[in-house]
Amino acid sequence: MANQTSAAFRPGRRTFLKVGVAAGAALLLVRCLRAPAPSPATPAAFALPAATRAIFAAIVPVMLDGALPEGAEAASARRDALQSIEATIGGLPPAARDELADLFSLLDFAPTRCLVAGVWSSWTEASTEAIAAFLDRWRTSRLALLRSGYAALHQIVLGAWYAQPRAWPAIGYAGPPSLEGA
Repeated sequence: MANQTSAAFRPGRRTFLKVGVAAGAALLLVRCLRAPAPSPATPAAFALPAATRAIFAAIVPVMLDGALPEGAEAASARRDALQSIEATIGGLPPAARDELADLFSLLDFAPTRCLVAGVWSSWTEASTEAIAAFLDRWRTSRLALLRSGYAALHQIVLGAWYAQPRAWPAIGYAGPPSLEGA
């Protein structure tokens, strides 16, 4: 009897395969229902789709809590962060942009957003607490796929923010050395 109970908590190969097939089918369904716009040929012409921009606009203040300026500069800083994110994603290879488009299609589609992210309202209406809980769940998930999704979001947001000169003084970075006179 004890062996049956402990075996129920350890997924076997069949369970792993079933979950993998189900997750793949869900991603395929989302991709068919919410086909992302094709990636542009050149990074300079890249623009995030409105839905993806809304997701980042909701995530940025949560991930950069404490790093973004407050007051009158806050809106400008968030706008700069979104532009930097757009430039960062635009510089990625087309295959990476396509994978990100799949992730954002999943997060934008209401049924999968609720099931996978646990965010029940639209991104524009989601509370800071709901977004923080979603990010924490993905960061600490037992599923490598969700941890990878969190890592991608984290790297894009933080990398794009700290690539901007306006973020450097807060971390004591004076900027790249001058090459004049070298």
